[in-house]
Amino acid sequence: MADVVQERLERMVPELDDLEKRGLFSRQEMAEIVKKRRQFEYRLQRPSPLKQDFVDYIDYEKHLDRLRILRKKSVSRDLKAKGNKKLKKSLSDYAGVRRILEIYRIATSRFKGDLELWFQYLEFCKERSSGRMNKVLAQVMRFHPKVPAVWIYSAAWEFDHNLNARAAHVIMQTGLRSCKTSEDLWVEFLRMELTYLNKLKTRKVILGEVDGTLIRKDEDAKENQWQEENKDLFMSLEEKKGGDDNFDVQKEDSCKKLDVFREQGFKLFEKIYEAAIDAIPSSFSLRKRFLEIVEATELAHSEEMRAEILAHMKRDFSEDFEYWNWLAQNKLKDPQSIPDISSESGRSQVDEIIKVYEEAIQFMPSAGMFNMYIKFLTNVINANGEIRNSGDYSASKHAGDYVSHLMRVFGKADVMGCLDEELASQYVMLYKNMGNIDEAMKLAETFCEGRYSDSRQVWVLRVTEQMKHTAEAGNSNKAHLSSIFDLLKRMVKKVDVSDVEGVWIMALELFANEKKYFAKLLDLALFSLAKDGGQDDGFSLSAAIVNFIWLHNGIQQARDFYKRLVTLPRPGLGMYKRCIELEISSSDKASLAHARKLFESALATYSEDISLWQDYYSIEIKMGTSETAAAVYWRAKKTLGDASVLSDPLPQ
Repeated sequence: MADVVQERLERMVPELDDLEKRGLFSRQEMAEIVKKRRQFEYRLQRPSPLKQDFVDYIDYEKHLDRLRILRKKSVSRDLKAKGNKKLKKSLSDYAGVRRILEIYRIATSRFKGDLELWFQYLEFCKERSSGRMNKVLAQVMRFHPKVPAVWIYSAAWEFDHNLNARAAHVIMQTGLRSCKTSEDLWVEFLRMELTYLNKLKTRKVILGEVDGTLIRKDEDAKENQWQEENKDLFMSLEEKKGGDDNFDVQKEDSCKKLDVFREQGFKLFEKIYEAAIDAIPSSFSLRKRFLEIVEATELAHSEEMRAEILAHMKRDFSEDFEYWNWLAQNKLKDPQSIPDISSESGRSQVDEIIKVYEEAIQFMPSAGMFNMYIKFLTNVINANGEIRNSGDYSASKHAGDYVSHLMRVFGKADVMGCLDEELASQYVMLYKNMGNIDEAMKLAETFCEGRYSDSRQVWVLRVTEQMKHTAEAGNSNKAHLSSIFDLLKRMVKKVDVSDVEGVWIMALELFANEKKYFAKLLDLALFSLAKDGGQDDGFSLSAAIVNFIWLHNGIQQARDFYKRLVTLPRPGLGMYKRCIELEISSSDKASLAHARKLFESALATYSEDISLWQDYYSIEIKMGTSETAAAVYWRAKKTLGDASVLSDPLPQ
């Protein structure tokens, strides 16, 4: 290893002598350069060098070469100021680049599969050593024939740098044989061919043989239209001269030649499009990209080609959500904003999109399609004024028409069996937001008693809205309370405790002043907790109820209830911690004794919970005796195997 490193360093001597002779680096700096290179060379000579070893060496040499260039420029300026000739190129001007290329060569030989390293190699060759480029490109194409980016890069080099369109064409065709299913390769092949055709066309324009270009320019089209409408303003001063006939003939010949280019471009586009679709028939994004190209270029029969692509997309992707969503968005002038329905233009866009969605639900009637349709209408309505109670539409009188249409869409989804839980909930909320509370409640009841009898979301919505309506209207008579309680009982059998946090909080508030129903609610909560268990983290129903009773009725009734909770199989760690907090915060003499009982009960189930031991030990340190604290310490050490997790040391 040492012999190889020494040999490589000795090869650098002529370069270092040249740097010293030119005064670019001092002897001390060159000693530091040799030291750094020796370190890097030893890293490369290890049995299994890392990629980072090569990268670090290359970065160092690049920085060193940039510093050499800057100092050379400075020395050249000084020589020029003294009237001397500028520095000629010598060995040191090439040695650094050759060394970097050699390091890249060794690195890519060892890490042949690293595409990032290959492309860094190619970029450096493009920047500093174009003569090596073709050889490196041939190597990377040989090692990575299935990577489309390699073929695209190689073709771009031939096309843009070497100006060899034929070689680029051959490379792209070879790449397409290896990567038939690459969208990027097909699209870039088409772009390259059209670009070459446009260059030929531009050459003819420069020579004065034809006018125009293959690139579509909307501004030029508008200007030509305006000139045509105001042609009297552009009357020629030599209109009556006989030369006009010759000019018209030349103009007609120019148009014919332009049509030849456009026709050729159309044939190219059609041929590549058909081949690409045959290779990747299931790619929707490929069709979109081809459509963007045909819209950006001015080819013969471009409108017919555009219509054909759209027809093929509808034929092949009419059962694809992405197609219909794209088609709807394509009707918008600005896809990033919602049309303003207060203007005729905005309403026209919305109506066009509605036609698209109406056609879509005929092709694929599904909950997903209706969800897209309803989401669009909802965004339009909300962007132009939210739905108010009593059907008042604040921002636009036209919003009411779209709300009515939204209602019809919901009804159509219901009839076609395409309402899922989410849409059913939105349907109920739409009635509520319009002020039709009774209709909303009837609809929620229909859903819960019918096809959504097991739906958590619909049941929660029904119970929540019923309680809100009762609380807002002040209807606290027995009939209403009994009805809501019966709904709660039915919901508890279908929904887990963890999914209905808000419902339980609302129920506690609603029944707080009704002792009979509040007691029944507590029994219902105990039943639900026994069925589902308490939560160790997050929302804890048991902790919420204990806290509610403590706030409204005091610590003693809270104790009575949590004593019932601890008899359950698993009331939840959150309940234990909250009850302990309440006991510690109270000024009751027996609070410490109750807290210890809670700790013991909790540790019977959660003996491995470190935070529980820490809290127990901390409370004994603050409120207990040294004997009780020591007892907790040794129990924690025996259970956990390590008492260092306790925050305070053992009391002496």
